[in-house]
Amino acid sequence: MKGSLVTVGFFALGAALGWGGWLPAFLADDRLAMWVLYALMFQVGLSIGSDRQLTGILRTLRPKLLLVPLATVVGTLLFSALVGLALSRWGVAECLAVGSGFAYYSLSSLLITQLKEPSIGAQLAAELGTIALMANIFREIFTLLGAPLFRRFFGRFAPICAGGATTADTTLPIITATCGKDLIFISILHGILVDLSVPFLVSFFCSF
Repeated sequence: MKGSLVTVGFFALGAALGWGGWLPAFLADDRLAMWVLYALMFQVGLSIGSDRQLTGILRTLRPKLLLVPLATVVGTLLFSALVGLALSRWGVAECLAVGSGFAYYSLSSLLITQLKEPSIGAQLAAELGTIALMANIFREIFTLLGAPLFRRFFGRFAPICAGGATTADTTLPIITATCGKDLIFISILHGILVDLSVPFLVSFFCSF
């Protein structure tokens, strides 16, 4: 939760500095933002590839375990599409792109802002990216705060599905404490697989 609040704080600070015109012009250059995105994608791949637990997880991978991340992806996209049908300002594709962040707020918000700008313009793209940032931060916070309730009313796997891409790191402690140590492996595997899906799904839905 602390990390999410720090992220929101830096976002608010950047927005305030940009609005006030107190930053050098080159920091607002789209090319710089794209290189930042490339660096972030490289860091994601680096962190996953260098994870010492990844080899062990892949060796013991069973097809049945893939049902948990599959349920997360399908459930999230289903309800994101339903939200898109209920909104007038944003379409189904935009809501699916936001939902495809799976609580990975830093990557998904930047991807959406960059990829949607050519089709809907800079202002609307920035607005949609901000929605993605806040929605996915809230998803992480709700998991951290609501994991015991999710476990009680929806079962042991519910906090894992709620955590999305964060179950391999930030929400792993609360999931372990709430659901039991025997689900640590599934939680880490779930986080890695959902994490990997974010750039592909967000890019796909932003193409519409």
